[in-house]
Amino acid sequence: MTERADPRYIALDQWDSLTALRAIWESQIAALAAIGPALPALEALIEAALPRLRAGGRLVYAGAGTSIRIAVQDGTELGPTFNWPETRVAYLIAGGPAALSRGIEGAEDDRDAARAQVASAGIGAQDVVLGLAASGRTPFTIAALEAARAAGALTAGIACNPGTALLDVADHAVLVDTGAEVLAGSTRMKAGTAQKAVLNMISTQIMVRLGHVHDGMMVDMRAQNNKLRQRACDMVCRIAGVEASAARAALETCDWRVKPAALVALGATADQADAALARADGVLRRAMADMSRQS
Repeated sequence: MTERADPRYIALDQWDSLTALRAIWESQIAALAAIGPALPALEALIEAALPRLRAGGRLVYAGAGTSIRIAVQDGTELGPTFNWPETRVAYLIAGGPAALSRGIEGAEDDRDAARAQVASAGIGAQDVVLGLAASGRTPFTIAALEAARAAGALTAGIACNPGTALLDVADHAVLVDTGAEVLAGSTRMKAGTAQKAVLNMISTQIMVRLGHVHDGMMVDMRAQNNKLRQRACDMVCRIAGVEASAARAALETCDWRVKPAALVALGATADQADAALARADGVLRRAMADMSRQS
């Protein structure tokens, strides 16, 4: 479907810019709407992934071309946003890192390279491997999922065409049927938009479930600049119900880590805050309840 020319856009090159932009915009809206039917599959994937990630597994992204470039963008954001360790994100990239900024001819057809990357990365039973291919037919990505699954990893295939091999070889098949593109075969458009949204949904909900979010706030973010330190201060004020000066003092005591700082602002020492969070598996709400029971 993604390769098919949509007759609605056959005269696109003859339209004025406003008409063309409206058509492209409407196609992007349609791409997001196509995610709806995939929500149950996404839920099942997330629930299956959580035990492995709680046990120390990695999020691994596999793909070629546009798909892996979108995936790297998603994975790179997990560190600063949720303090997810960079050592717990990995990428299987058709053509290697150079392919992130330029096309590597034939890379997406190299099954042996995919298998070699899976072996080199030491993919194993605790890992969760997300394979993306708009067509669902990319040989590199299919081979990567096959090898990862054989190594015991949990695998998901995310594709925009039904009945394709990537969906067949994965433990979890996520079909987002975006249909024909405004530009036939240009899957950086509708398919790319849908893939980016799906990865946002997967990674964000996983981080929510792992305790990196509290009341809609990114309480494990890395406060690495003035803007983020102000945000951290605002979060501690909101969580602990204290003034900005008290929030800042607690954050300075806790090396600008929001979760322990919130507990310090509520009356704990830094050591008590860290211990409470350790007992609560890093979930702030549980740590707050634990401290409340002990007070």
